[in-house]
Amino acid sequence: MPYGYDLLDVAVDGRRAQVTISNPPVNVITMELLGQLNALSSELKADADLTVVVFKSADADFFLAHFDVSAILDRPIGFEPQKDAQLKPFHVLCERFRTMNKIVIAQIEGRVGGGGSELCAAMDMRFGVRGKTIINQMEVPLGILPGGTGTQRLPRLLGRGRAMEVILGGDDLDAETAERWGYLNRIFAPQDIGPYVDRLSARIASFPPDAVRLAKESINAADKPWLEGLFEEAYLFERTLRTDGARRNMSRFLQIGGQTREGELRMGELCEALGRKEPE
Repeated sequence: MPYGYDLLDVAVDGRRAQVTISNPPVNVITMELLGQLNALSSELKADADLTVVVFKSADADFFLAHFDVSAILDRPIGFEPQKDAQLKPFHVLCERFRTMNKIVIAQIEGRVGGGGSELCAAMDMRFGVRGKTIINQMEVPLGILPGGTGTQRLPRLLGRGRAMEVILGGDDLDAETAERWGYLNRIFAPQDIGPYVDRLSARIASFPPDAVRLAKESINAADKPWLEGLFEEAYLFERTLRTDGARRNMSRFLQIGGQTREGELRMGELCEALGRKEPE
């Protein structure tokens, strides 16, 4: 599927897509960029060939700065607010990334803030750079609040107290703390983040697509009540058993040393081998 955007460069390699954001000078989420992110997210969701999407920035200092404050000031306010009957468009965008049957990874090498941070929090994994990646929810100092899922997503991601500190403090959260608190999966030296994310995304993309997609769906069910999540997990597990990829890879696992003492001692290598094509 061809992708054509001014502010988003999309490169597809097999089951992987890499999206590079470029909206100088600091990757503010302007209305134009928001429109392109929304359109791209719908295209990615519909692309049946993809299982992994990696987002990165063309600017090593800024991943996504925040939403365009001038656009927020232009919003009409000459009426009393009412509770919506359906989600706001930005909420829908975040939910699309959270629920699409693709693994969505944010490679955050510089600053991310406000709505950019909220969008990243909806993605499946976030990786950063030691001493360089910075997260900032700057809404409360502006007199507003994180209105793009932040007050709901960050407590689930960080815990209530830490989310309070990040949101109400409006201060920079360094990469080391963000990793320790669970916002970032891992942090790396600048030269190491790209190769790691590339290896991880390639590894995931090499595994049976049905297993990858249904595993994400099952993990998302962890937001449901405990018993409901367990029933969903059991159902999705049964679905994987009925896929060609599962039958093929489980048989091959036994052939290449699974369930032997020598093989079980190098399980990571066996899993990598299962992602490679069988020799003809």
